Amino acid sequence: MGCGTSVKTENQTKKSEKAIKAAVLIQRWYRFYTARLEMRRRYTLSIFQSIEYAEEQAQLQLSNFFTFMIDHFAQVNGPGPDLISDIVNCSREEQRQLEDYEVLEVPDSYDGPQISFPLTVSDTNTLLHGLKQEKQLHARYVLQLFHETHKFLKQMPNVVHISTSYSKELTICGDLHGKLDDLLLIFYKNGLPSPENPYLFNGDFVDRGKNSVEILIILFAFLLVYPNHLHLNRGNHEDPIMNMRYGFTKEIMQKYKNHGQKMLHLLEDIYSQLPLATIVDSKILILHGGIADTTDLDYLTSLKRGKYKSVLRPPKPQKHNKPNQNNTSSQNTMSGHKTDGSDECYSPALFSQSKGTHNMMVSTGLSRNSILEIHYLDSNIQMPDTELTATECEEWKQVVDILWSDPRNQNGCLPNSFRGGGCYFGPDVTAKLLDKYNLKMLIRSHECKEEGYEICHNGKVITIFSASNYYDEGSNRGAYLKLCPALAPRFVQYQVNKCTRKLTLHQRVSAVEDSAFRALQEKIYTHRSDLMKAFREHDPKETGRIFISEWALSMEAVLRLNLPWRTLRSRLAKINSDGTVEYLSCFEDLQIQQPVKEVQPNLIETLQRYRADLELVFNIIDKDHSGLISLEEFRQTWKFFSSHLHIDIDDETIDDLAHSIDSNKDGSIDFHEFLEAFRVVNKFDKK
Repeated sequence: MGCGTSVKTENQTKKSEKAIKAAVLIQRWYRFYTARLEMRRRYTLSIFQSIEYAEEQAQLQLSNFFTFMIDHFAQVNGPGPDLISDIVNCSREEQRQLEDYEVLEVPDSYDGPQISFPLTVSDTNTLLHGLKQEKQLHARYVLQLFHETHKFLKQMPNVVHISTSYSKELTICGDLHGKLDDLLLIFYKNGLPSPENPYLFNGDFVDRGKNSVEILIILFAFLLVYPNHLHLNRGNHEDPIMNMRYGFTKEIMQKYKNHGQKMLHLLEDIYSQLPLATIVDSKILILHGGIADTTDLDYLTSLKRGKYKSVLRPPKPQKHNKPNQNNTSSQNTMSGHKTDGSDECYSPALFSQSKGTHNMMVSTGLSRNSILEIHYLDSNIQMPDTELTATECEEWKQVVDILWSDPRNQNGCLPNSFRGGGCYFGPDVTAKLLDKYNLKMLIRSHECKEEGYEICHNGKVITIFSASNYYDEGSNRGAYLKLCPALAPRFVQYQVNKCTRKLTLHQRVSAVEDSAFRALQEKIYTHRSDLMKAFREHDPKETGRIFISEWALSMEAVLRLNLPWRTLRSRLAKINSDGTVEYLSCFEDLQIQQPVKEVQPNLIETLQRYRADLELVFNIIDKDHSGLISLEEFRQTWKFFSSHLHIDIDDETIDDLAHSIDSNKDGSIDFHEFLEAFRVVNKFDKK
């Protein structure tokens, strides 16, 4: 029996060893699998963010041209209608018309939410119910709501101080970006705003999503009902020029065609009166973007925020003598000061990398002598007639920094070259500011995070981002932050799931990853000519193959997206057994549909690359946002262009040009005709 028992024990031991080995192998495989998934999720988010920030930098660069248009078009146009400047400027007579919302009647056929002023809790419930059912609030109510909101915000300070009681928790929400489903989910999970349930929304309510106006309606309504228990900070997208690029202007003009322009004017005033920061219990600083090593909360408290309707467009300088050039020096290019330490201020105070900065011109091949040059902003270009004093520069820089900056792990403060505006601030910058003002923590938003939030700088900086599925379905969670009286943060995550609800984690990651790579491949294809030139510098014999290191260097030199190209190479190009890359394979799976016939391939790439910029120019010219440029709008615009370029063009020539662009001869110019006419070429191209 003893021998039998011994054999049995030995067999059990062997089985146990096999089971342990199997468990270890499964554990290793699972760890490897989850690590791979996590790596894929991270570089997918990096791809989306890199493309997003590259677009933002292009927007900041293009703002130079738009600022010139806005500042000078009225002078060219004389007493006639002002096509450009009325986008961001409003006369006193027009302002009185904007306030005259009472002349608008709500028809009996209107079946949307009915509200009355002053607003009550019942009105907010009516609004929520109606907007959930996708009912559109009548323009009369919207205009009055915006008007009342502006009146209230004018009374608010630049930096709001609030406190929590023993029984309250403050809920802090980050970027919503027009995603109404996220806001409704927050209210469902966390409850509606009330004296017992206060909220703070930290900017970027609009753009990108399709329901920006509905979000503003809800937030403004609760603000008027609970002025002491709902708080709003300004974000970098609360800006009319940003709205023209990222969708909100188009959204509001489509939803409120006849009254959209009035609403946009009112919103510009509202943007300029939104508080810049909030301090909770004298310990927690909350602002949208971040800080710089020069951020001064006392200075922020005293400046006149109302003149910053667009942070991308500096306020017009007061009449003054040129300041003494020895008064002030700047340690940061973002200040808008010259790097030699002089006081002369260059604007906007937005940084663009000198290497790889696009200096472009847009030309039309349909007129012999008509050439429009659009020079993209370079970091050292001074815009006409916007020379500011050192004081004005510093004031503007303070606002730019808190709306556009991002934290980083390294110490110091550097220009935010990735976004093109604000700065990167390190843990030492955070610690210095918190110590100076006896603060405990900085809460900010501005950046999409995979989990909806992120803690950095030794727990001193929290990023909160409330728009889930920001880049694509399943790309990220949203989150909000609960701040108790003890000031200990608690995070609540969520995700508005629709198509991805039934997918496994692997399937969700794969779907988002595929979407990110499609976006990246499209960007690669639009730079095909530049990339081929860079590749062939490493391939003088034209073998079609280069080393991986050369391929990665070429990709980064042309695209400047700061991505892990070696990691991504297997999804973007064919790799040979000898470790070389077949660089032609980068362009095999994508083809751009030509908007016009018989156009050179490199022109098609360029048109596609700058399509968003051209569409923005088109939308500015298209004053009534009908999707068509009338001949009168075209005539007014070209009078401005010809004056800017000092070209003498008579009305007959302009009309001939308009008719030549109008290829289908319907009396107006649509975007495809406009795109065919305006050809973007490299400024330094010998051709």
